[in-house]
Amino acid sequence: MALTNSQYEQIMHTYEQHRLENEYRRRRRYADIEIKIPQIKELDNEISSLSLQQARRLLEGDESALDTLKKKIHALSQKKLALLRENGYPSDYLELHYTCPDCQDTGYIGDRKCHCFKKAVIDLLYTRSNLQEVLDRENFDTFSMEYYSNSHIDRLTGRSSREAIEIALKSCREFIDTFGTEFRNLLLYGDTGVGKTFLSHCIAKELLEQSFSVIYFTAAQLFDIFAKSTFRREEEAGADCDHIYSCDLLIIDDLGTEMSNSFTNSQLFICLNERILRKKSTLISTNLSLEDLKNIYSERVFSRITSAYTVLRLTGDDIRIQKKLMNRVQ
Repeated sequence: MALTNSQYEQIMHTYEQHRLENEYRRRRRYADIEIKIPQIKELDNEISSLSLQQARRLLEGDESALDTLKKKIHALSQKKLALLRENGYPSDYLELHYTCPDCQDTGYIGDRKCHCFKKAVIDLLYTRSNLQEVLDRENFDTFSMEYYSNSHIDRLTGRSSREAIEIALKSCREFIDTFGTEFRNLLLYGDTGVGKTFLSHCIAKELLEQSFSVIYFTAAQLFDIFAKSTFRREEEAGADCDHIYSCDLLIIDDLGTEMSNSFTNSQLFICLNERILRKKSTLISTNLSLEDLKNIYSERVFSRITSAYTVLRLTGDDIRIQKKLMNRVQ
């Protein structure tokens, strides 16, 4: 997720385009007002003249006249606003309307990156990774309950696969609805091919549309970044780690498919623990059982997950196989 120079320039160019477009719109509004309310231009000319006088007096050291000039300018400005309102226009009609009022379309608030810059980075990276196309296909609108049977009973919970997915969907909706106000984490585990990754994509799309920063990695991709940062000291990977720790939602998909060792175990603990400390939500999906999670990733990792995560078990027949069988029948 570290930006190359060209990617950074692409984002900053977008800000420049916003500024130019918004200034163009402001000038169009002013030109429209000049025709419909000509007194506005007269008032602006008078304000400009008084402002020039104010500057000259200040340079000449005559501070006594400044208060009077300020009052006159204020009175003219109020008259201008009154004219706008009388003619059915909002008070800020002639002002510059920013796409992001917080940073005024610069991307920065002081020397700190604005939240809109953070969102622009995530959007750019998702476009680069082609995940946006996946989210267009896999979301709540395209989610189907037809693959979850009432007759398939989970021996562990005694629930049918339909009951399990209904519980999971309710929890996922609550996770989305309270995101940003309540700190929550999710663990989706269970049988292969029952929609865990699909549900992760559903949540990602909903939160991205609410302007939260969401980053998705398979477990293998995640640990590869940690390895590059730790062993090769790659600057880009180090920046990636910062994004991993700070994004609003981190999705770790297919935990357990990576090559597990002491390094991956320790890095997983550091990642999960750091995000818990920062109150940043994490969603994990895995085909592993809870017992396998405990045995593979140590008691520390298992404790973090069971104490800080809502654990949702999904069961049923592999949906991909069901789809293939249905296609053959058709």
